[in-house]
Amino acid sequence: MKTVKIMPCLDMKDGRVVKGVHFVDLKDAGDPVESAALYQKEGADELAMLDIAATLENRGTRLEWVRNVSSVIDIPLTVGGGISTLEDIELTLQAGADKVSMNSAAVKNPELIKKAAEKFGSERITVAIDGCRNPEMPSGFEVVVTGGTKPVGIDAVEWAKECEKLGTGVILPTSMDGDGTQDGYDLEYTRAIVDAVNLPVIASGGAGKLSHFYDAIEKGGAAILLAASVFHYRTFSVRKVKEYLKEKGLEVND
Repeated sequence: MKTVKIMPCLDMKDGRVVKGVHFVDLKDAGDPVESAALYQKEGADELAMLDIAATLENRGTRLEWVRNVSSVIDIPLTVGGGISTLEDIELTLQAGADKVSMNSAAVKNPELIKKAAEKFGSERITVAIDGCRNPEMPSGFEVVVTGGTKPVGIDAVEWAKECEKLGTGVILPTSMDGDGTQDGYDLEYTRAIVDAVNLPVIASGGAGKLSHFYDAIEKGGAAILLAASVFHYRTFSVRKVKEYLKEKGLEVND
């Protein structure tokens, strides 16, 4: 049995952690450095930090945020948002990230995934795939980019397969339909990606109850569980989620 990992996510804007619903209506959710230190203390296995406005504002990730957060943790940190060149990746890793996550830039320039994997290693490259339901797509899910504002006419599951061929090490699918709703992960979307690739898949978007975390593993097939709102607003702690999963017979790191 594989060990399930828990990955709190810091969505960043203007130097603060924020959280919205369906990628909009953002509310302040705390200080990133304090949050990062707390989540590590509670037993988080990894941490994600996404500069959610970077692509919309046509700029790179704010490296100062990466340096500040990485200085207080020693668990793996995945950083995304505005990463569109090999130089961006290099600077982000130098600032303290262990991995980078690409989304819009990878869709625009798939060759970037290949070059990044060759230069930095597949294990350091994550491709985030924001998807929304579209019955006209073969899988029923369409890729959206630019912070969830732009559908691009690409089937999300086919894109996941392509990313694997290009050399990414991890896939991070987020369902726009579920993001921030706390109604549960989009199990259909997660499962479709899991069944299409032989890579670790991170479930993301919609965790609200303890049972949602279990379902993402048992029904969705995810290897890593990303959540934001429930941790930021203290619905429950990382430790509580791990205790629950352990009680349900899943393997977690203490």
